[in-house]
Amino acid sequence: MSKLINDDLDSLLEDTSRSFYLTLKALPSKIRSQLGMLYLLARIADTIADSNSPDTAHMLSALEQYNQRIQGQTNELPDLSILAELQTNPAEKKLLFNVEKAVDCMGSFSKIDQKRMRECLEIIIGGQALDLRRFGQANDSTVLALQDDKELDDYAYRVAGSVGEFWTHMTLDHLFKTNSVKKAKLFETGVRFGKALQLINILRDIPEDLILGRCYIPEPILSEQGLKPDDLSDTKNMQKFRPIYDNYIDVAAAHLDAAVEYIDMLPYRQFRLRGACMLPVLIGQRTLNLLRRNNVLDGENRIKVTRTEIKQLKKKMIYSLLTKKRTRKLLEKNRDS
Repeated sequence: MSKLINDDLDSLLEDTSRSFYLTLKALPSKIRSQLGMLYLLARIADTIADSNSPDTAHMLSALEQYNQRIQGQTNELPDLSILAELQTNPAEKKLLFNVEKAVDCMGSFSKIDQKRMRECLEIIIGGQALDLRRFGQANDSTVLALQDDKELDDYAYRVAGSVGEFWTHMTLDHLFKTNSVKKAKLFETGVRFGKALQLINILRDIPEDLILGRCYIPEPILSEQGLKPDDLSDTKNMQKFRPIYDNYIDVAAAHLDAAVEYIDMLPYRQFRLRGACMLPVLIGQRTLNLLRRNNVLDGENRIKVTRTEIKQLKKKMIYSLLTKKRTRKLLEKNRDS
């Protein structure tokens, strides 16, 4: 992978992006840096919002000041030293101490790329701020939940669906052109692509979120099964929770099917782009299959695709890129396995 901007930022990107770094490495060079830069700036905001601080007002203020700097409304950045010291992940601590370096690097991109980044980050940071306000009083003894599926879908769009839009802007700005009908479909399925990955994370991370007092499964829907948000802390309630949970898995799977449609619309010659899109879909499909078969409420046995499985999926993905027929066959087989 070519350098993002410099060695320091590349190191931060690799340390904080986990599996997404594999996707970045696969991307065509013309858009690799833009996606990496957006991820890094969004991850800073996410780290601020997820800091283990009882002072919600402080985190909201830091997010607002950070966004103002991103949007070019001020030259000042918030003092993140207190939040940095709260981080248990050394990479995230380092990230907050290098905010100025990361933000300054955004200026090295073209004006249109910067505009796209600012628009996307405005949406993402707005979603994170909304989440902080919504769950500001939550803790391990006070679990707060969303109120309906509209709130869940809105959150998934803000923090991930918007990235699908940005991704599509980058591909159409730098890699290929298409007609207006196909362009609209790419944006529609691109948004659903992002929503799929976010919803999968939400469904997998229920135990971790409950520890923070957050429940993304709407309370009225839980009550229909005679459940309360804090009931999801008991692994014995999985059978009762299963009908609700399976329904959300179906929603995520339908979004992933839209992601497959997105990949199918990409030009055959765009091998690296198709591969970069395929890997998270393959991992997402595999994760959903594991979620269907296991008790997600058991926080002691977190459900995830192993590194070995990811390597195997990557090998299959590379082979499938030879033809669109093989691509489609692998995605369908992986979904149904």
